[in-house]
Amino acid sequence: MKNDITLTCPCHFGTERTLKFEVSRIGGEDITVTDGRVTFKGDTDMIARANICLASAERVQILLGTFRAHTFDELFEGVKALPLERFIEKNDAFPVTGHSINSALHSIPACQSIIKKAAVDRLSSKYHVNFFEESGSLHRIQFNIIKDTVTIMMDTSGTGLHKRGYRPHSNTAPIKETLAAGICDIAGVRRNSKVYDPFCGSGTLLIEAAYKALNIAPGLRRGFAAMTWGMIPQSVWKAEQDRARSLIIKDSDFEAVGFDIDPECVALTLENASRAGVRSRIRAEQADIKDYRNIEDTLTITNPPYGERMLEIKQAEELYSVMGNVFSADSSHPCAVISPDDKFEELFGKKADKKRKLYNGMIKCDLYLYSK
Repeated sequence: MKNDITLTCPCHFGTERTLKFEVSRIGGEDITVTDGRVTFKGDTDMIARANICLASAERVQILLGTFRAHTFDELFEGVKALPLERFIEKNDAFPVTGHSINSALHSIPACQSIIKKAAVDRLSSKYHVNFFEESGSLHRIQFNIIKDTVTIMMDTSGTGLHKRGYRPHSNTAPIKETLAAGICDIAGVRRNSKVYDPFCGSGTLLIEAAYKALNIAPGLRRGFAAMTWGMIPQSVWKAEQDRARSLIIKDSDFEAVGFDIDPECVALTLENASRAGVRSRIRAEQADIKDYRNIEDTLTITNPPYGERMLEIKQAEELYSVMGNVFSADSSHPCAVISPDDKFEELFGKKADKKRKLYNGMIKCDLYLYSK
């Protein structure tokens, strides 16, 4: 069977529907969705395609197996039964990382050691060697043990997929690129959208909106761990990169404008847009939120500043009130605002038409959507 590799992608809580749609678009099969994760079937080509094309996935992992384990013996035998040799060659490196939650096997170092020993035992029997130099390509084995259910995966991405390559520097507390991509999808960015962000920061929301509107694969400007794997020829990666480039929309009227009170943020937005290859679609200007004016048929998407200290919270809440005064927030001037403040609607002065629960890092937030 061709599509006999099970791939699984973690994502931000609240963006699962977006990621499921992305996976279906690139040809993933037998798609299943759980909290914070989308799992699907594919082949070796799909490993390359998923890494290059998925905008809201945190990484692409091969799901090697799932089993129950209450003892180290059960953990050892469960891992030893997995077909590791299908992916790991004799000289490859295979470090082990992971975590355990609410399980009998709670010691992470002990679990790492047992899983490593089981992997060595399995591969020794397949390759008829007693020592592994691990000088070849990296095949990181990752484990989750949750309520005594063990999930063993292999990372194909390396550096997390939010690292697109266009943001070597950022402002304080930037939004993650993968979350920004999910927000742009939920907010309804389309190929001819006009997107405004009055708190543009380092330009992430504007750039991700451009990527979505123009169908630019976010992984085209970076590399991945699986690029060095013997099982995936370089011709596959080149073919998938060429495929992604051929799908870029060039006849779009999309444009985006960012504003920020800090001139350094304005400059950073333009620098990052240049690195991302979308500078021709993005403008940025220094402006105070008090001077913000909606333009008809533009979509405002923003991540206003907030803090955890009392003074910062007070300042953020004052901003929400100002936003309520200058945002039209209706069908002709739709907007999407992410905020962790439960009082946002009260301070903004208008109840959202829709809300979506999201996590920005470890911070629980709501995405407030206004479109009526």
